[in-house]
Amino acid sequence: MVTKDDYRNAMAQLTGAVNIISSDGQAGLAGFTASAVCSVTDDPPTLLLCVNLASRQNELLRANGVLCVNTLALDQKDVARAFSNHDLTMAQRFEQAQWSVRETGSPMLTGALAAFDCRIVERLEQGTHAVLFCEVLAAEAGQGAPLLYHNRAFCNLA
Repeated sequence: MVTKDDYRNAMAQLTGAVNIISSDGQAGLAGFTASAVCSVTDDPPTLLLCVNLASRQNELLRANGVLCVNTLALDQKDVARAFSNHDLTMAQRFEQAQWSVRETGSPMLTGALAAFDCRIVERLEQGTHAVLFCEVLAAEAGQGAPLLYHNRAFCNLA
């Protein structure tokens, strides 16, 4: 049987894009760093992301029903660190960058490599996490190199 540590160590070798998941609505402002994001289909445009069920962010996303996936550029490491820092308030996290809003009212990061403004359309729970299927209502593509996460550290393509 695979142990939790064996699984985590193997998963650490998968390289992923670094994203800030942001949301705003009736439950308030939410934001966290995530790498568990991927495309599902382009008809209708849909992506999925995973969020820990024990996280406060999980309940905020459930109540708000909307979010924005902001894929970070290489020069946005400080933003990624801020949104991973549990000692910072939500307001302090969002003060680290410039934001705008589109269709859903969720914060969209200025200068992001890509941003996807979404409505959550389905939610599945498995183990410790929820998988959120999100219909993309607006998308923007930026320019530059991606910020990546590999072996529990930020890295780049070089």
